[in-house]
Amino acid sequence: MKNNLLFWFIKLVAIMGLLHGVCEAQVDPHFSQYYNQPMMVNPALTGAIEGDYRASAIFRSQYGNTLQTKGVSAEAVTDKNSNFGLNIFNEASNDQAYSFTNAYLSYAYTGVRFGPNADHYLVLALQGGFLNRRFDPMKIQFGDQWVSGVGYEGSVNSGEVFSNTSVLSFDAGVGVAYYDAVPDKKVSFFGGVSAFHINSPASPFLYGDAGERLPVRYSGQAGARIVVSDGVSIVPSAIYMRQGGFSEKMVGAYVQLYAGESTDLLFGTNLRLGDAAIPFAGFYYKGLTIGISYDVTISQLNTADTHTGSMEVSLSYVGFGKRGVKTKPFYCPRF
Repeated sequence: MKNNLLFWFIKLVAIMGLLHGVCEAQVDPHFSQYYNQPMMVNPALTGAIEGDYRASAIFRSQYGNTLQTKGVSAEAVTDKNSNFGLNIFNEASNDQAYSFTNAYLSYAYTGVRFGPNADHYLVLALQGGFLNRRFDPMKIQFGDQWVSGVGYEGSVNSGEVFSNTSVLSFDAGVGVAYYDAVPDKKVSFFGGVSAFHINSPASPFLYGDAGERLPVRYSGQAGARIVVSDGVSIVPSAIYMRQGGFSEKMVGAYVQLYAGESTDLLFGTNLRLGDAAIPFAGFYYKGLTIGISYDVTISQLNTADTHTGSMEVSLSYVGFGKRGVKTKPFYCPRF
């Protein structure tokens, strides 16, 4: 049964990858604290927590607060080899001229396990939902509306005609993840691969139903949790994403320090190669984790615009349900 499930899952991924067709490049909204919204990175990370449920929220402000991204998610672990999740995020300009909203349900099958005590997990996941992209042409300035000697004149007709200003599309993704849940190990590895927009939803703003299509976003993740001592852990990680003609590579690590009963301190830095250094700090107390990070631009973009930095604030809570489904701990970053 397990082998058949794995076979059909891999077959589905391969078929959907072949069907997605030729797409123009477009990059999804993203967070530097991607570990706070793991289902956006890989749906197979749904429910990969040290508890029975988790709720989280994150806020990102960038370009001098002209663009804001917000995300919320919830996950539940069951004792039936199944985890379930919901994540919603929105990216919009502060004047609401542009908005991009996604809402997904995720299902992760955790029944493929191996090792002497079945402590090694191979998780298979599906994700489905809807995405909405919209813009307000009345809040956009076009070249034809700039008058010599006057500047922008909103009363001048832009001459632009749009067949649609809002589109709601079905969207789907898949993922596979491995993690080592063997207790009391000094080093525990985790990793996975995922693909989003495998059905290439249309974006017919300019060209009708046959217009631009959202390209598939591929992602690969890897890392480890290294227990240095009873009070110190180090978590190095790396992530690679590619969508259309664009790619993103991020490497980094954070340190988790014991600071008292049920309390940890966290700090570290990620490096988005060719773009930004991202210091992070946070603390954990009885299931609640609060974090803050800031993207410090190190590319040439910093010399062209003084508002290139981005700030993120995150909040998450992991708890146990009344049924007390004491799941095996997930030895990787404390999401």
